[in-house]
Amino acid sequence: MSSSASRRQQVVSDALSRVHKILASEAVTRQSLDTILDEVKQLATQSSLWNESDFPPPKPDEYQARYLIDQGDDLTVALYLNVMRPGKFVPPHDHTTWACIAGVAGDEYNTLYKRLDNGREPGKATLKTGEEILVGQGGGVALLADDIHSVRVDGDLPVRHLHLYGRALETLSQRTSFDFDAETCKTMDIGVKSRVAEGEGESMESNSD
Repeated sequence: MSSSASRRQQVVSDALSRVHKILASEAVTRQSLDTILDEVKQLATQSSLWNESDFPPPKPDEYQARYLIDQGDDLTVALYLNVMRPGKFVPPHDHTTWACIAGVAGDEYNTLYKRLDNGREPGKATLKTGEEILVGQGGGVALLADDIHSVRVDGDLPVRHLHLYGRALETLSQRTSFDFDAETCKTMDIGVKSRVAEGEGESMESNSD
């Protein structure tokens, strides 16, 4: 293991240890997620840990490369690095677990939504557009399990952002994707594969975003 990989492993391990202590002592609320988001933001400030050599951008015909950084043996509290090209758009969706996103480099636009219907009619959903949050270097957003957001990447350069979830993406089989204009919804499809840093292993299946 390279010195940079060893340092990254230690820094991530220390941060996630603190996250586990927060989760063990507090319920998952907006307030506790803000504390967890601060930990993810601190990881994101150490840009040398998330360099292009270890985590190459997507291929020219791809919009996204996601790298698995760490996850619990029980598939809880999983950390990923997302590298996305301009033009990437993820429609409104939920996560069915909490999520904290922090910017390493580049700007990602997160639009929040409120669901107006009661969810009783299968395949139907009406959303209202809410706040737009720019997640750039040093910024972040925290989402509860039933929060709905969309993601858009503009500009000229790929973005690098850390995503921390309460459960590994591989377990999130009941997420919902929404079509805002058609007022419909469906179970979110399996998307891109999660990769690992260069030289550290092979890709694994994962859900999108």
